[in-house]
Amino acid sequence: MGWLKHLKAAWRDKAGATAVEYGLILAMVVLVIVFAIQGVADQTIAMWGDVNSKSSEAMAGN
Repeated sequence: MGWLKHLKAAWRDKAGATAVEYGLILAMVVLVIVFAIQGVADQTIAMWGDVNSKSSEAMAGN
């Protein structure tokens, strides 16, 4: 019967709900950051690939 009291108390506790809300907000922010970094990384890799190919062409004399 003691576990039922704890369950009811946990259900009424608003601090737990606030912590869950902050956790969800943090998870969304982290996902946005990851996708933004991935997009920047793709552009950076493409840029350096272009620099590499143009440098190779310049050194080959084309």
